[in-house]
Amino acid sequence: MIRAVICDDEMATQRIISYFIELEGLPIEIVGTALNGENALKLIEKEKPDLTFLDIQMPLFNGFEVIEQLKSNYTKFIVVTVYNTFAYAQKALRLGVCDIIAKPIDVEQLRQAITRAIGWNITPNNTLNRVLAYIHQNYSDKITISDLSNAACCTTTYIAHMFKRHLNMTAMEYINKTRVDKAVKLLRSGVSIQETAFSVGYESLNNFYKYFKLYTGKTPAKCII
Repeated sequence: MIRAVICDDEMATQRIISYFIELEGLPIEIVGTALNGENALKLIEKEKPDLTFLDIQMPLFNGFEVIEQLKSNYTKFIVVTVYNTFAYAQKALRLGVCDIIAKPIDVEQLRQAITRAIGWNITPNNTLNRVLAYIHQNYSDKITISDLSNAACCTTTYIAHMFKRHLNMTAMEYINKTRVDKAVKLLRSGVSIQETAFSVGYESLNNFYKYFKLYTGKTPAKCII
């Protein structure tokens, strides 16, 4: 599950976001909420969530001040604001915010923001969403179909059917594609080929080269250029 917090001084906004996540069956667990910037900072530092919904205008510290005071980038931010101006957008981008959504919240805009922040598409199937969340959180480890079955509390046959129906690929194809996508980013950030291969879950460099060429059409070395 993706762990998330909601930091907003309007209870109505907190309820809307929570309701949408529950209604859509998204693999997101709300592990805490905060009504002001000071408590937001404490909450984020304590829970270290994967995703933070953060209001800009809050008492004590505003949203930008919260981001600036955090000592790590372990969480991805979706900023929620009534002041959706160009200046706000510029500052948000400089601080590494994933997305900005305006109040009153539009559910489709919220869906798109979550998709961009978590880095993969949300499907109409709740069970498959849980499986995808598991893959994206554990792609660097060895993953078997049985692991996916246990994570989603369903049969391997059902998982295979859902992958074919909604993604037109097998679960293992999706796992390898996810690993290669992550590898491309690591290589372009200056990580060595061998370290990248091991970091994304390949124990064999031969397998890494095989799947990298399959999904990108290039060798890892060519991708760096």
